[in-house]
Amino acid sequence: MNLRKITPLPKRTSDSADSGKRVMLKGQQTKAAIIDAALGLASQIGLEGLSIGALAEVTGMSKSGVFAHFGSREELQISVIREYHDRFESEVFYPAMQHARGVPRLQAMFDNWMVQTSNEIDSGCIYISGAVEFDDRTGPVRDALASSVTSWQAAVRRAVEQAQEEGHLTREVDPLQVAFEVHGLILALHYEARFLKVPGAADRARQGFVRILERYRSTLDLPPRKR
Repeated sequence: MNLRKITPLPKRTSDSADSGKRVMLKGQQTKAAIIDAALGLASQIGLEGLSIGALAEVTGMSKSGVFAHFGSREELQISVIREYHDRFESEVFYPAMQHARGVPRLQAMFDNWMVQTSNEIDSGCIYISGAVEFDDRTGPVRDALASSVTSWQAAVRRAVEQAQEEGHLTREVDPLQVAFEVHGLILALHYEARFLKVPGAADRARQGFVRILERYRSTLDLPPRKR
C-alpha cells in the first residue's frame, strides 16, 4: 500500500511568538517615548496641563494612539510621576549610596540633589510644581506624588540617622529636624533661582548645608569633605 506523502505544516507557533514579542517590544518602546515626551511637557506646563490631546500634538500621534497606551489622563499623570521618581533615584539617590555611611553619604545626597535642582531651574521640578498643583486635592495622582516625595524624605532622614550612628552628628538632634532643614534649602534655592532670579542662590544653599553640619556635628571629628 502506498502511503500519501504528508507535507509538514509551517512552524507558525514560533513565528507567531516572535512576531508577538516584536509587537510587545515596539509597544513598550512607544510607551516609553510617550512618557519621555510627557515628562518634558509636564516640566514646562505642570502635571495639570497634561492631557491626551496635548501629548498627541507633541508626539505627532493620534489621540486614540496615545489613549491606547494609558487609557486616561490620570493614568498618564501617574506614569509621569513614576518616571520622574525613577530618574531622580538613578541620578540622586543611587550614586550617593556608593559613598561611606554617615556624613559622606549625606553630603553626596545633597550635592546630587543640588545638581538636579540646578538643572531644573529653567524647566521646573515635578515634585515642587506638583505639590503646588495638588496640595489641596485628593486622589490617585496626589497620592502617587506624595508617596514619591515621602520616600525621598525618608531616605534623607535615614542618612542623617546613619551619620548619628557613625558618630558624625550628635544624637541629641531629631533626624526629622535635620532633614526638614536640608529640604528647606532646596525649596529656597528653587524659589529664589527660578521665580525671583536671584544670583548666587546655589552658593547660599551650599553654605546653608555646611552650617547645618557644623551646627549638629558630634564632638568627634567630621570626616573631611572631598573637594
